[in-house]
Amino acid sequence: MAKDKIGSDGTSSGSAPISLIIKDPEKFAQNIAKMIEGMTRAANAFLKPREDGKLSADLTDEIAEIVRTLAKVIEYWTAEPGRSIQAQSKLYGQYFMLWTSMMQRMSGVPMPPVVEPDPRDRRFKDPQWSENQFFDFVKQFYLITTRWAEQMVDDAIDLDPHVRLKAGFYIRQIANAISPSNFLFTNPEILRDTLDSSADNLVRGMDMLAEDIAAGNGELIIRQSDNSHFAIGKNLALSPGKVILQNEVCQLIQYKAATTEVLKRPLLIVPPWINKFYILDLNPEKSFVKWAVEQGHTVFVVSWINPDERQAEKSFEHYMREGILESVDTIQKITGESEINAIGYCVGGTLLSYTLAYMAGAGDTRIASATLFATQVDFTHAGDLKVFIDEEQIEAVEKKMSVRGYLEGKNMTSSFNMLRSNDLIWSYVVNNYFRGKEPIPFDLLYWNSDATRMPAANHSFYLRNCYLDNKLANGELSVGDKALSLGDVTIPIYNLATRDDHIAPPRSVFYGSSFFGGPVTFVLAGSGHIAGVINPPSRGKYQYWTGPAPKGDGLDDWLGHAKEHPGSWWPHWQAWIEQQDDRRVKARTPGGRKVKAIEDAPGSYVKVMA
Repeated sequence: MAKDKIGSDGTSSGSAPISLIIKDPEKFAQNIAKMIEGMTRAANAFLKPREDGKLSADLTDEIAEIVRTLAKVIEYWTAEPGRSIQAQSKLYGQYFMLWTSMMQRMSGVPMPPVVEPDPRDRRFKDPQWSENQFFDFVKQFYLITTRWAEQMVDDAIDLDPHVRLKAGFYIRQIANAISPSNFLFTNPEILRDTLDSSADNLVRGMDMLAEDIAAGNGELIIRQSDNSHFAIGKNLALSPGKVILQNEVCQLIQYKAATTEVLKRPLLIVPPWINKFYILDLNPEKSFVKWAVEQGHTVFVVSWINPDERQAEKSFEHYMREGILESVDTIQKITGESEINAIGYCVGGTLLSYTLAYMAGAGDTRIASATLFATQVDFTHAGDLKVFIDEEQIEAVEKKMSVRGYLEGKNMTSSFNMLRSNDLIWSYVVNNYFRGKEPIPFDLLYWNSDATRMPAANHSFYLRNCYLDNKLANGELSVGDKALSLGDVTIPIYNLATRDDHIAPPRSVFYGSSFFGGPVTFVLAGSGHIAGVINPPSRGKYQYWTGPAPKGDGLDDWLGHAKEHPGSWWPHWQAWIEQQDDRRVKARTPGGRKVKAIEDAPGSYVKVMA
């Protein structure tokens, strides 16, 4: 029997049926025994830390939250008989159509599918999902059921919006988890691998599962990349420079000039502390830092500490004073300049905006322009991350942080992965543990897995005052006796959103533009939170849109008047920067004559693993 050809993406390019004949029964039996041994090691690695009291086995609070939320949706549909009948009729009607279609197909009558997966859904690319009647039935039954469940949440219009947001998120997580693509006997690719290799794939997969649980000290840390290929300072974060400031929350790096003359205004970059700064300096081809240096910027980057119990009481204000303001003082001391340009990325941009409001109130004009990458300052439209934000859930996080003084990095990583669980969780479960394939080396996914911890005071402040109560945008925050108002920020702002962002949705970023008191240039980039920002011009990828000044909540209206441009937005930003001040001076040496360098870039803080 001819075998299917497997393409470079792991999917089958042929259409031959799967043979259920085991080619080597003896080897198969031996491998099943080895697989069970691997499962036992994985179970022991999972249970031992819980038996020793190092990890809690109690998931009661999380499960109870899911049950309570979904129970409200069920209660909505069962409260009135008419609603209940309507809901059941929708589901059973589609089931009947599927059954009828399959019966006709069995009799030899070609039938179109009752339901089809999204063309972008990579789970069902193998031809056997459509050509084999069993797999096609399982696939369509799954799609009908899960889409119906999602529709029930969407149509429960009288429920509290936050309850509906949470319910929709939980339904998607359950739907993604129970997909037939995640199981041996309902995924044609896994079944083919298992039969063709006499279960070698399952042996390798269980070995990897045991290794990953052991590496997570009892918790499954799914490997997304072959991390053995990467090391910070060796093939990541390579731009030459010096650490010229170090305190309890950050190091400040000054990068070596690549031009004989540089822009008069230095450039300070404030990355998020939820991840490490080297997303901006992954490798020479993708490095925003390297590109900015080549354009003539004197680049300074904040490298946040990976905190432990010593930073437990470090608050948003501490990160402002010791992170941004102390960096501005140091930059001014080195360069002698009274004006600088600043960039803030994600929560780093939120902190920068908080700082700008404080500086405006204090009459401090040293930051002369600001650029925000995928940054929210108003959290009205904050998207799926608001699923994790309500009083009960924040109290649970604060209780967890109170034990050690920080939130473990893996908690944040898992939350972000759940926003795209098909891509960032289940695809790797199938690839690693069922198909037994090592993930390929990928610098971006190495960075994604290089988690950072969150100091308790800072994280609690951020969750409560930004996500929960939206106090920054509402002008309800103060530092000491100084009230903070974004309306006092009158410097020019370049506000970049990314079209497919699931962390800082473009609508949220756009709406945030209206809270500043000065001119805002809003730009929308193609792709998402990372790829939309880290998009070097040399690659010629994606696109960006420019348009009129942003007003209110009207992103759709803005898009109707916007102009699309191919490629990277970086040159557009550079032109905007030079419009603010294009004067150039002699290139500067890291540290200059007044500040002694501490160590070479990328510094030691970034190398601390969570």
